[in-house]
Formats: sequence, structure tokens, C-alpha cells
Amino acid sequence: MTPSVVHCPSLFLTAPASNQGKTTITAALARYFTNQGKVVRVFKTGPDYLDPQILAQASKQPVEQLDIWMAGEAYCQDKLYQAAQVADLILVEGAMGMFDGEPSSADLAARFGIPMAIVLDVKGMAQTAAAVAMGLANFRDDVQVAGLIANHCGSERHAELIREALPTNLPLLATLKRDEEITLPERHLGLVQADEVKDELEIRFEAAVEWLKETQDTGLLSLPNAVPFYPVNQVGAKQTIEQHLLGKTIAVAKDAAFSFIYDANLMALKSLGAELVFFSPLHDQALPKADALWLPGGYPELHTKALSENTAMRQAIQDFYQAGKGILAECGGMLYSLETLTDLEENEYPMLGILAGQGAMRGERGCQGMQTAVTPQGDIRGHAHHRSRSANTPEPVGYGRRQRHPAPGEAIYQQKGLTASYLHLFFQSNLDATAKLFLVNPQD
Repeated sequence: MTPSVVHCPSLFLTAPASNQGKTTITAALARYFTNQGKVVRVFKTGPDYLDPQILAQASKQPVEQLDIWMAGEAYCQDKLYQAAQVADLILVEGAMGMFDGEPSSADLAARFGIPMAIVLDVKGMAQTAAAVAMGLANFRDDVQVAGLIANHCGSERHAELIREALPTNLPLLATLKRDEEITLPERHLGLVQADEVKDELEIRFEAAVEWLKETQDTGLLSLPNAVPFYPVNQVGAKQTIEQHLLGKTIAVAKDAAFSFIYDANLMALKSLGAELVFFSPLHDQALPKADALWLPGGYPELHTKALSENTAMRQAIQDFYQAGKGILAECGGMLYSLETLTDLEENEYPMLGILAGQGAMRGERGCQGMQTAVTPQGDIRGHAHHRSRSANTPEPVGYGRRQRHPAPGEAIYQQKGLTASYLHLFFQSNLDATAKLFLVNPQD
């Protein structure tokens, strides 16, 4: 029987720029409707590890990334379709500004027909807020805009000035006052990891629900219009999956130092036939029995002393490497693989030493952007986001190919069974190449 269209109320939260309050408002909405007994499925656009952790706790449901470039249209369509079958509400949080990036949040919303709500920090403006919202709403004719959310609104008079300046087809959905009690905690790469502040987040989520209820404009407090979602076989064929990792066990580092893990990547490895086991480089003394190892990104720079002092784990991973088994080390995992790492206080600590070189944090300056990892095993799409540097590393086997710039991207290193790079890979973009990285000696 051919799968049929599924309708689900849906809203896409966007903004003219970063730091307008999108994540706070998306989390507040997710918890508001979850408290009403609704199943809320939230998606985050673009490559992001931290926001989804926050949104998953707020919605009490898994949160996945949607990105047309990184994952492909068919993948995004399938995820939305699957969510629509179980959800009472779908929320999508955009990245950066509404039209930033290729593809942008607007591209994603237009492709799947999801109406957008514009989140705007209106502090220091009144009628101009309406002008900004109107400009965004009318910039393209293929984007549906449901209305404006005026964040950090000072008073009812402030809201009235904005409301009166808006045309009737662009309603004011909510006017939200400034409230530090609901602001989400941050650190140098973005929001703090949810697991570190679970109890605090619960308090902020519930405060944010009351914050939403205080608005004089109640457009956000009822379910948005339903959007039709279609099965993937109507928009493109799914990737054929061969279980190259059947019978293989992959040990995944997962703790406060290593947590930048897409759920989609875990599901990708399982779809390839792998069994997954998790371990903590911070706390465990030995590796679980495994055929391959994944050291994902995270915050090793915040835990350099503990990682360095866990000599039993360092020795276990060094032995694993010397045995020639497959290891993938991404960003923070690559820093852990180097000989030393200098933290934010300029303290240098010994690390694994399975890859020559030294890593060091460099404050506010960093590198980010979408790149394709060009490896001998195949091209895998992903992104870079780091505020560190590495030096005296070996000759790379390849470089990332930047999405919109001809200069070489991040270096990619391979030796024995190790593949290491600053790049965070999205496994679903090339399952066959991903599988080869975890097999013994990736260069075979």
C-alpha cells in the first residue's frame, strides 16, 4: 500500500540574525504544548549539537538536524514525514538569519511549506520592528510568514506601537518581556550542554511557559495551521544501505568531554549493522571490547587535567591504535589524539599521542563553516566549528572542500587505522565511505 500524505500543525522559528532569542522561544513553546499533553517534535536547522540537547529536554522528545546541503532533501523529507505521523506539533528552529547560508532557513521552510514566525529583539525600536519584519516577510514570494514574535518588548505601549505599524496579513503573534530567569546559559562554543544543567533548565523551561502566557497577543498559544508532509518515495529514493559493519562493535566516547554526537550518526552506524557501546575517557579505566572506536567532538579543553591523568584509558586507546583498529577522531577527539593540549588557562597537558602534534585553544577566534571531507574512502559532508589550533601535525591525506570558497578546508589525517580531522562528519551523507573509516586500516 502506498504511504499517504500526513498533515501536522507546524511552525518554523526564524530571525533576522543570531541572538534574537530563537532557541529560548522554541524551547518555551515546546514545553508549553508538552505540558498540555501534546507530542512536540522539534528539529534544528544546520549543524548544531548544543541547541538540540536543550530542545530535546524541553520537548521530552528526540531532536534531529535538518540541512538540505548536509543531509539531502530526501533525508529531510523523510524525517519530517516520520515526525508528522506521531506528533501533534512540529517546530523547526532556524540558524543564523532567515536568509543566511546556502541553503538558508528560508530555503528549507519554502521547500517543505512550513510557515515561518519571525523572532525579533525589539529593544530600542518600535515601528521599525514592523518595517524589519515586513522586509523579511516580503523578500521572497515562496516563503509563508505566520507573523512576528516581538522579543524583549518593554511595555504594552511598546507592543501597541509595533502592532499598529504591522499590516493585517502580518500579525503580532506574541510580545515577550525581557526576563533573565528564562535566558539559557552559554559558553564559548554556544549554549551549555543540557546534561550539565538539567535541573536549572527545568526551572527555566517552566518559567518560560509562564513568560509565554503573559503575552497580550496570543497567536503563539494555539496550534498553528497543519502542513502536509509527503512520503520520501514521492520526492526521491532513499539511500540504499548495505550492512558493511554487520558483526562489528564500535565503542563511542561519550561524557562531558565528548558529547557532540548526532543521533542521526548513531542511527547511521546501526543501519550499517554495527553494535554500539559507550565509554567515558574521563572516568573509565578500560575500553569496552570493540572492533573500532569513535572519538567525537566536545569540550576536551575543559577537562584536560582529568583526561591527562586517566593514564589507564590513555594506554588502552594507544594499544587499540597500535593494533591497527579503526578509529575516527573528530575535532575535540582529534585534539585528544594529539601529543599535548593547551587549555584556556594556557596549561599544557599530555594527551594520547597517537597523532603527532600539539593542540591549543585560541580564545574568541575560530573557524566554522560547511565542508565536505575529501577522503580516500569517499566524500562525506560535514562542518567545522572550533576555537583551537593544531601545530606540527603530519602531512594530511586530504582537505575539506569548503561549500562556498576555493581555499582548502580542514586537514584530514590517516595513519594505521586512525582518521582524524577538525571536521564533524554527517554519516548519512555517505554511508559506504563512513563504514570504511571504521574498518581496520581505512587506507586498504
